Amino acid sequence: MFDRLEIFQLAGGLARHSASRQAVVAQNIANADTPGYRARDVADFANTWRAMTQENRLGRGEMPMRVVDAGTPASPNGNTVSLEFEMLRGIEAQRAHDRALRVYGSAMSILRTSIGR
Repeated sequence: MFDRLEIFQLAGGLARHSASRQAVVAQNIANADTPGYRARDVADFANTWRAMTQENRLGRGEMPMRVVDAGTPASPNGNTVSLEFEMLRGIEAQRAHDRALRVYGSAMSILRTSIGR
């Protein structure tokens, strides 16, 4: 019943997006020495969320993560992984995940208050 509230869907979507981004960052770091490897990133959450709401997929729990090229400059061996950028992306993903948990917790507190618990 309450899982259909948009605030919970938003918090869950942000948490899933952050987890996907963290996984892509880990893959990039694992391939930091692979010649010709192109660093990847997950498409922006705001654009992904907007596309989901326009396609009415919120109630179905679907949230496809589009992986895109990170756009970092290539080293002489053709690898585009920058450990500094990957550390920053990992921190951004962690902060976004923490934010999603705080939003979810706050919404739960408001909901509990509204029903008198």
